[in-house]
Amino acid sequence: MNGQTTTGARLATAAVATEAAGDTQVDTREDAATAVADPWVTIVWNDPVNLMSYVSYVFESYFGYPPAKAQKLMLQVHHDGRAVVSSGPRERMEVDVQAMHGFGLWATLRQSGSSDGGSDGPAGQGGGAA
Repeated sequence: MNGQTTTGARLATAAVATEAAGDTQVDTREDAATAVADPWVTIVWNDPVNLMSYVSYVFESYFGYPPAKAQKLMLQVHHDGRAVVSSGPRERMEVDVQAMHGFGLWATLRQSGSSDGGSDGPAGQGGGAA
């Protein structure tokens, strides 16, 4: 069962419960922001292969980030070992991760609200130079 069906079922159940209680009509629809599960994020990890200038280039060319933002994200990858470079629906984040792999970067996706269980990087790999 997908998330949309589950959310729809919850909404329908809440609406029926309100009507069955005999209350006046109450708007039981959830706000769009709360009805959608946490967005997903694409994380780029530090690696021992790619030059810092190349990582910035990838962020500029693929994501369309201005040079200052691309540089900031690259430095975050370099110093912190990783950076969240995009967020949105899971399907779009899967595309972004595959694109990063196509550029030779280490990248993973994760639900944005999830814990930080993957701090060692992809496949348990440690850091290196960005």
